[in-house]
Amino acid sequence: MNDQPPKGAPTGDIAQLPPEPAHHVPYAGPVAGLPPQTGMTTDTAVFTDAYAIIPRTVMRDIVTSYLPGWTGMRMWMLARPLTGFAETFSQYIVELAEHGGTDTPDDDPEIQHAIFVTGGDLQITIDGTDHQLTPGTFAYVPPGMPWKIWNRTAGPAGFHWWRKRWQPAAGVSKPDPIVVREQDVAPSMMPDTDGAWGTTRFMDPADLRHDMHITVVTFKPGGSIPFAETHVMEHGLYVLEGKAVYRLNRDWVEVGPGDYMWLRAFCPQACYAGGPGPFRYLLYKDVNRHAPLWGQR
Repeated sequence: MNDQPPKGAPTGDIAQLPPEPAHHVPYAGPVAGLPPQTGMTTDTAVFTDAYAIIPRTVMRDIVTSYLPGWTGMRMWMLARPLTGFAETFSQYIVELAEHGGTDTPDDDPEIQHAIFVTGGDLQITIDGTDHQLTPGTFAYVPPGMPWKIWNRTAGPAGFHWWRKRWQPAAGVSKPDPIVVREQDVAPSMMPDTDGAWGTTRFMDPADLRHDMHITVVTFKPGGSIPFAETHVMEHGLYVLEGKAVYRLNRDWVEVGPGDYMWLRAFCPQACYAGGPGPFRYLLYKDVNRHAPLWGQR
């Protein structure tokens, strides 16, 4: 159990942010708070040697963390490198109180960062240039580039934050910063799906400077991954909206808004979108580099 939160740390529910204008897509967030003593403990939380499910219902105040150098901040840590499991990335959900933020988010110059805003209005400064971030905005910060982020909302704001150590490779330089709104990126439709399965790509797949991709995957009701994807990429999948039955290794599980799935390399996966609306999730994967051969010279 955590001790008392730092002064200025938010205690509200990120899912209860003030409603956004109609042109904004709603994004699910943690439940926060604590369930009543009369509540049942049954839910879909599970950790196996192939995958983990962290449902929205277990993202409560009691499991939040705080970081040095931040004001009015708390976070849910969804993924961190674990030997023998997923090893390439960490992923947080961050809640910032009004006027919360930092000028020093990370002191490791080898780490690259990605942000996806789910609520409120934020200001990110990347290498001295200010950018306003509203729900649906994605920002990428290359390794070693200074940045800072502050909440400019009259209330709490929330975002996802990915961290990965950038892997240099022969003939490629560090990527450029990216700031783009999901609403302004046309999804790439998967072939032979009649528009039922699309991917909103924030990084150019042909740009080999990138060693990770963050995307939004969308399925129309009834859309599916009709085979068991089995591949070397590690995954973090956070459900933004809708529901589906998802295959993880040998199991089929029902997932919905705010649920998180964490897959190690080669974990088979497939899904059927349940409707009545679209099923959409944030996806992380590592790409474009050799597999490390530890211990070899």
